[in-house]
Amino acid sequence: MEIDIFSTGVILFIIVQGIFPFQEAKKDEYYYNLLMKGDYETYWKKTGGQNLSADFKDLVLKMFSYDGSKRPSVKDIAEHPWMKVECNVKKVQSSLLEELTAKRSQATSASSAGGVRGPDLLDLVLKEREAHICTFHDQSDYIFEGKPRNIFDSLDEYN
Repeated sequence: MEIDIFSTGVILFIIVQGIFPFQEAKKDEYYYNLLMKGDYETYWKKTGGQNLSADFKDLVLKMFSYDGSKRPSVKDIAEHPWMKVECNVKKVQSSLLEELTAKRSQATSASSAGGVRGPDLLDLVLKEREAHICTFHDQSDYIFEGKPRNIFDSLDEYN
């Protein structure tokens, strides 16, 4: 069970940050070693997580605990403040789509004027990712209005 909590922490980190938290969970691996030494400020700076919420950092660090007996239980995770944040998923989706549409319009204008502004779209998605991790309350919250794949298809042309 303890290893499952660790693995779940890795997956949670990937979902929120979009990158792996470390290459391997070995004491001699640079990023993992930062965690083992308790050099959290450097760790969050190097992984681009300076602006993540204190609650998220607390949860994921507990899940990464080297001593498996100190990792939270599933119940502890469910009760953690980061997991209790309420949000209106439909409103978040709508807001993000509006911002992406505006950025796409800017990118199209810049592209036709000779400049390519594709990275702005990616920056928007990366900037907003933690703010939009929410607790889902019922199955209707899983429904995404529109075609989400189409939103990201346009990023391919800039990569």
